[in-house]
Amino acid sequence: MFRYFLVARFAVVLLLVSAAPTMAAGLDAAAINDAAAPTGKLPGRHQASASIAKLEILLDRAHFSPGEIDGQLGENAQKALTAFAGANGLSFDKAVTPDIWSKLAAASEGPAVVNYTIVDADVKGPFLKQVPAKMESMKDLPALNYTSSREALAEKFHMSEALLQALNPGQKFDKAGDSIAVANVLDTGASAPVARVEVDKARQTLSTFDAAGKLTAFYPATVGSTEKPTPSGTLKVTAINKNPTYRYNPKYKFKGVKSKKPFTIKPGPNNPVGSIWINLSAEGYGIHGTLNPGKVSKAASHGCVRLTNWDAQHVAAGVAKGTPVTFVDGTR
Repeated sequence: MFRYFLVARFAVVLLLVSAAPTMAAGLDAAAINDAAAPTGKLPGRHQASASIAKLEILLDRAHFSPGEIDGQLGENAQKALTAFAGANGLSFDKAVTPDIWSKLAAASEGPAVVNYTIVDADVKGPFLKQVPAKMESMKDLPALNYTSSREALAEKFHMSEALLQALNPGQKFDKAGDSIAVANVLDTGASAPVARVEVDKARQTLSTFDAAGKLTAFYPATVGSTEKPTPSGTLKVTAINKNPTYRYNPKYKFKGVKSKKPFTIKPGPNNPVGSIWINLSAEGYGIHGTLNPGKVSKAASHGCVRLTNWDAQHVAAGVAKGTPVTFVDGTR
């Protein structure tokens, strides 16, 4: 039986059907595809722009994940930029240099945004009306599915719902056969075999390395708190479970969970551990997905390492039983 330490907060941020107010006017597929490197002062963290959206898409395709692609130069995008620059013998210091931009552009092919035709599987559901805020309320649901086809499509293309909506004004995302604009992130090649995983607890990041010690991928992550810390030292991968069932044990004593009896929550992308569980060799610890990708590295877990569902899937595709996972304290 799996025992998962999990973030105490399960409230889902409800996004407006219209684009978020921070979305820049004219933020469309053509603007993103034609965008050049941002020059001068970089946009603020909460200001979306075509150049930053393209930057995030290029980082995602190079396997230096910015987390949820939202068109904003937040902390996760800056972490990915710093890591990508360092891996290429460059540096990122509040400016996207021509060298960084050219290296990113050369790391993958094709436009940043492409057209995608919605298929039946994207819209058939079933969908939840909403994800319950309390874990006890999740246990009786038949599955922890997406709440809408828009949420499903946004996650499929590693995007925030607000950016997806901004690229497709007026679209309801509920009709198979409709063409929509999406981030071009699906065809990025197979995951490279992972020889070692490193979790930096201070920076809240996860990195993978090949047998020669080369950095192969980089991800923002949520790690434990002072109260419920992520472990130190080195553990090993013992199992990989797709669409896991979440099992709550009262000894975890999660804040807000009153049940004195164990209970289970059915699988689904909005399950508390998302769509992937990578079990580690210490009881109750693992690397897993999340029901709230926009909160990755912006909160604390109960000891586990939390990634976006798509990043967790990419890590899972590269690791195997016995892969070492080293936890380091690092410095911010």
